[in-house]
Amino acid sequence: MPCAAFVRLHSVVMYSRNSEPVRFERDCAAVLVPQGEAVSLPAGSIGYITQALGGSYTVFVEGNLFRIAGQDADAIGKDPPQALALEEGAGDDAVEQLVWKQLRTCFDPEIPINVVDLGLVYEAVVRPSDDGQRLVEVRMTLTAPGCGMGDILVDDVRSKLEMIPTVAEADVELVFDPPWNRSMMSEAARLETGML
Repeated sequence: MPCAAFVRLHSVVMYSRNSEPVRFERDCAAVLVPQGEAVSLPAGSIGYITQALGGSYTVFVEGNLFRIAGQDADAIGKDPPQALALEEGAGDDAVEQLVWKQLRTCFDPEIPINVVDLGLVYEAVVRPSDDGQRLVEVRMTLTAPGCGMGDILVDDVRSKLEMIPTVAEADVELVFDPPWNRSMMSEAARLETGML
């Protein structure tokens, strides 16, 4: 299913129920959705937040959707994401739990369901190194191979995993075998999208 098909399922509901007006207080880097093109929205632009999940924002401005990264949240009057904490001496199991927690904060800007519940994450492995740091290896896919937001999602996953203390690097591989299908979604995700 093309990634834009999900937005058609939710767009009317999202704009009518969850649209919070915002004014850009400064020029802001953004990504045009679903094309994935980097753009800059000028200070003074007026828009509506249609999705605020995982620390990033999807904003409707002049007929287009844009993704605003969490690090630029101040441009629309929001707080940037908080730093992560990990208990001193935490083992690999604790780090793995935090990895999966972080993955659940990654959202396609068009789809109000995290990448784990969408069934996009095939594997996430934590590998310790001799220096006490860790490498996280992730294999994930997209709802459709041609989705323009693919690179954005991969970068979001990588950067959020590298925020975890002791994770020196996150290697995120985008794969299309096996191809994604809606049966890979969690039951809750299928319920939310009406795809039971």
